[in-house]
Amino acid sequence: MIEIQGITKAFGTKEVLRGVDLTVPKGESMVIIGGSGTGKSVTLKCILGLIPPDDGVVLVDGQDVTHMKQGSEERDAFLARFGMLFQGAALFDSLPVWQNVSFRLLRGSLKKSKDEAREIAKEKLRRVGLTPDVADLYPAELSGGMQKRVGLARAIAADPEIIFFDEPTTGLDPIMAGVINDLIREIVVEMGATAMTITHDMSSVRAIADDVAMIHNGKVRWSGPVGDLDGSHDPYLHQFVTGSAEGPIEALR
Repeated sequence: MIEIQGITKAFGTKEVLRGVDLTVPKGESMVIIGGSGTGKSVTLKCILGLIPPDDGVVLVDGQDVTHMKQGSEERDAFLARFGMLFQGAALFDSLPVWQNVSFRLLRGSLKKSKDEAREIAKEKLRRVGLTPDVADLYPAELSGGMQKRVGLARAIAADPEIIFFDEPTTGLDPIMAGVINDLIREIVVEMGATAMTITHDMSSVRAIADDVAMIHNGKVRWSGPVGDLDGSHDPYLHQFVTGSAEGPIEALR
């Protein structure tokens, strides 16, 4: 579903991506791991076209989307295939929950009536374990875990083919993180969606991944099925998975 070929990206003199190659099969869940500042988020933004890569090609379902024109109907149709759960949920404080969830459905090519959008929002909230009364609350009235669920409901509101999850369990306690991981796995399987997740949380990796890729120093250092993680002899991957201070990855001291 997604194929990245030789993507590079620099900001000034800082090279963030130095030739990333990655393939995500249709209907599978790919989790990208790696230290802070290694280029994980930039990779997702290059796929979405939020940041133009300096070189390389991004293919989505076989279509080259690398240089798609901003604001074009073609790009609108492309973005309509995606859902996104942002780090920290990124809800609009001034909108009630149901309008946050149905934000995409109230505008653009997917536009629905307010009544229809509200009903879809309530159904998606139910899918992530929230009751209908939450629909009329504002984000400030919700706990961190509830906000994350609302963000997940928004990500699936338009039944996307591809869903991106950016640090889905950051800031959550271990129990709520487990709940979110289970919801993500259930929803991706249920929808038959292709998923890409960025996370530092190894419990999330094991809960939601079919395949794993580790980005280090701007390149894919290792990739393979999640079941091969612990058996790998790659020293960079081993250090990251075990959380060891000793190894080839230099920790800031």
